[in-house]
Amino acid sequence: MSYAHLDDYSRALRGAHEAVATGQDWPESPRRLITASWRRSLEADINPEKLNAPSVLDPSYIKDVRQAHPLAPLLPLLVDTLSGLADEIDHVMIVTDDSGRVLWREGNRAIIRRADQIGLADGHQWAEHNVGTNGIGTALAIRRPMHVYSEEHLMRVLHVWSCSAAPISDPDSGQVIGCVDVSGTARSLHPATVALVAATAKLAESQLALRMHERDERLRRRYEALRGRPGILLSSTGRVISGDPSGCLGERVPLGNQAQRMLLRDGSVALIEPFSGGFLLRPSPATTPPTLTMTFLGEGTPTATFGDREQTLSLRHAELLALLALHPHGLTAEQLSFLLYGDAGNPVTIRAEIHRLRAQFGNAIAAKPYRLTCPIEADFLELRRHLAAGDPASLARAYNGPLLLRSESPEIRRERDELEAQVRACLLRRGTPSDLWAYAQTCNGRDDYEVLERLAALPPTDS
Repeated sequence: MSYAHLDDYSRALRGAHEAVATGQDWPESPRRLITASWRRSLEADINPEKLNAPSVLDPSYIKDVRQAHPLAPLLPLLVDTLSGLADEIDHVMIVTDDSGRVLWREGNRAIIRRADQIGLADGHQWAEHNVGTNGIGTALAIRRPMHVYSEEHLMRVLHVWSCSAAPISDPDSGQVIGCVDVSGTARSLHPATVALVAATAKLAESQLALRMHERDERLRRRYEALRGRPGILLSSTGRVISGDPSGCLGERVPLGNQAQRMLLRDGSVALIEPFSGGFLLRPSPATTPPTLTMTFLGEGTPTATFGDREQTLSLRHAELLALLALHPHGLTAEQLSFLLYGDAGNPVTIRAEIHRLRAQFGNAIAAKPYRLTCPIEADFLELRRHLAAGDPASLARAYNGPLLLRSESPEIRRERDELEAQVRACLLRRGTPSDLWAYAQTCNGRDDYEVLERLAALPPTDS
């Protein structure tokens, strides 16, 4: 960008800024990122005539805050990387925390004196809601590197300054922990400086990642020395490090109040306890998830009992629960949609219905994939067990009729027909008159002439 171009841009900015300061319509807006920042600043009631950033840290506390900050060990790296700019007469290097509070600065005496006049000094805060548009505050607000030139600042006193800043994220927590900035007088700081500052921030993040992996390795060695390796190993921020081969917990467990029970996303309850700078997540021996009991056979309305609460279900919700019970490893929305509706299914409809089901049964239904996570009892699953055992007497007692008689789901119909055929064949082959008579009371059995003929041919009972 040539100086001639900068002059044109400065003139346009001065017109826009004057309109902002006097509450008029903007004749010409600055670039998009600056326009958005100006609007945020005005919503925060920033006065363009404000003279400096506020001091928010007592000088006696700054040393302790610095020592506790995760960027403290990396300060020499940041200074060395940007020292060529900071040593120039019109440049100062700033490192802040995640809220824009200045913790460190480097520069010669001349630029430090000028920086003091606007509060670009230790303990002062440069968040957008404090001073409006500026490199530090805007970079933290949008979580990306930012160059703010001269009249792009909302505060008029900053128009002789330009700044390039980049946020620094902690790879362990995933959160922004600070910002590195180079500020100088408007003409002396080239917009390309933001590329160097952004590279410096990435270098700091790489060093943080290296230190994180070293901590993980030390923690993992201590964990592997445990006999039996009980529980799942977490970092101090809840990252899963070891002990979860199935990956069911994902990359991170949200930590609440530590050393207490916590509910995991699969519906199970676990205890979290400190371990050598991290945590161990152990199954809680004191609690057992409530059992989900489904009654889906016969001509009655399907019901489900979860814990001590019985609920009447719509046919669609009963179908979904039946499918999840029949596929314990879980199903995606697309798979559920196909099993329920065939090719005409819509996964969006399934997600909406599952959301309603989870409102009723909570963590009994997990996602990605959808699956039941609590103990299950179901009359149709009990039938399967009796069929596998070849026990006609138990089968006759358990069979109350077809599975979800009104369901048109292709998968439910297939399961219903298969159960009906196997129950009928087992009772005809091995059932006693009492077993056959029990089957004859069901909606399919009462008109089954072969069953009635078999009953008539069997020796009379005492009944």
